[in-house]
Amino acid sequence: MKPHKQIKAAKITPVAAKVASHPLIEAAGNGKAEIFVAPGFIAPDACRAIVDLIDADRRPSTVADSNGDFLFRTSETCDLDPALPLVQTIRAGLFDLTGINPAHAEPLQGQRYAPGQEFKLHCDWFRPGSHDYERYCGVAGQRTWTAMAYLDEPEEGGQTVFPHLGIEIRPTIGTIVLWNNLRATGAPNPMTGHHARPVVQGVKHVITQWFRERPWTK
Repeated sequence: MKPHKQIKAAKITPVAAKVASHPLIEAAGNGKAEIFVAPGFIAPDACRAIVDLIDADRRPSTVADSNGDFLFRTSETCDLDPALPLVQTIRAGLFDLTGINPAHAEPLQGQRYAPGQEFKLHCDWFRPGSHDYERYCGVAGQRTWTAMAYLDEPEEGGQTVFPHLGIEIRPTIGTIVLWNNLRATGAPNPMTGHHARPVVQGVKHVITQWFRERPWTK
C-alpha cells in the first residue's frame, strides 16, 4: 500500500477531517473512499493484553448473510468487556481520534484468525431495504465508520485487501485502519468492500469498533 498524504479537507466528511489531523495518520482512499492508516496507534503491551482476552473468551464468528457459503467467515470472535479499564482506554482513544459520539459506538469486538481462516470479500454496511437492514439497522441506523486495529503479525498471510481501491494492508502490531462505509451523501459505498485474506502461517488478532448513524442499542 502506498498511502496518499495529499487530501483536500473540503472534499471529505467532518469525521475524516478530524482523523486526518492526527499526526500518525496516512490517507489511503485514492479519492474513492475515506480510508486512513495509523501505524503504532496502540502500544505493544496493550496489544498483547487484548490478545490474551480474546484467546480466553472466543467463539466462532457469525455473519449476517453468508449467501450459502459456510466458509465465508471462519474466524473466531470475542466480545470485550466494556467495564475493563484497558478496553475503556482503547475505546476512548478511538473516540478521541474520530470525534464520533461514544453513544454511537457498538461494543468493541476482538477477532482471531488461525491458519486457513479468513473473512471473504464483504462490506460492513447493510443493504438498505434488505431483511438484514431491517433487522440490524432499524434502531441505530446504518454502520458509518469502522476502526480496526492489528494486535500481532502473522508470519505469512492475513492481509486486509480493498480490491476495488487497489489497497493491500499487511498486519503490523498496533496499526489501526479506519474507513467510512458511506459516501458523503450518506449512501453505502461499495468501494469499501474488503477481504481479510487467509492466514497462512501464525495467528492474527484484531479488534474492531463499528459506529452507527444513531445511538447504539441492542
